[in-house]
Order: sequence, then structure tokens, then C-alpha cells
Amino acid sequence: MDLHSLKPAEGSKHRKIRVGRGRASGKGKTGGRGHKGQMSRAGASHKPLFEGGQMPFVRKLPKRGFNNFNRKEILPVNLDALNVFEDGTEVTIGLLQEKGLVNGRFDGVKILGSGSVEKKLTVKVNAFSASAKEKIEAVGGTCEIV
Repeated sequence: MDLHSLKPAEGSKHRKIRVGRGRASGKGKTGGRGHKGQMSRAGASHKPLFEGGQMPFVRKLPKRGFNNFNRKEILPVNLDALNVFEDGTEVTIGLLQEKGLVNGRFDGVKILGSGSVEKKLTVKVNAFSASAKEKIEAVGGTCEIV
């Protein structure tokens, strides 16, 4: 395959519609904008969520509590989920993502003490609960905070 032989996928390219170029074009005169009104004028726009002057839906909804925009999204992982790893594995956040135990956007991972771990693991994450740390070390594993 050569660069000069590459072509876009079939149906992915469309001709630009030329508006206001006569009645025969199908988009002549008003150019698909209709007659009169705010959006028929040149340079017309309105804010996102503007609903023509009626009370916007977003403003109708109640606000509850306090939304902290600085919050850290810490994902929990239970101890029994760590049993998918082999004995002696160094468990990192990257490895947890590979196995599908954590996904999406997050700021850290915390190991919780639900269940039990049967394997000797070196776990390197952002936080541990006291019971999880106790159980990991009881089996002979180690806990390291990244």
C-alpha cells in the first residue's frame, strides 16, 4: 500500500451545500433559514440552554448540597478481587486497569478489606483501609503507598 493509493471510506465524503444560490438549488432565497425570526438573521446565536425566554430546564431543577469541584475520585477495590493475580505479583494501578478491576477517570485507588486474599502480593496503590493492610501483611504480602 502506498500513500498515493489511499482513499477515504465510501460515503464518508459529502459535497458542501451551497445555500442561497437560486431556487433550483433547493436551498435558495432564505437559504434554509425560513422567514423572519432570530435565527434567520446574520450573526444570530443564543446561549446554550436558552429556551426562547421561558424558564430554562436547568434553572427549574433544585440544587442540593455542596458540589466540591476539587474532589478526588478514589476508586475502591476489594481484597477478594486481588485473588486474580499470581502469587508474588507486584500489583500496581496499571496492572489493575489491565485486569479491568478499575476503569474510567480517577485520581487514585484504595484497597478495602472486604473478603480475603490468599496470595502473597506486593500492592502499590494510593491508599489502604486498616483491615485490608492487616490482611495483606498477615498473608506475607507488603503494602506500599504510591
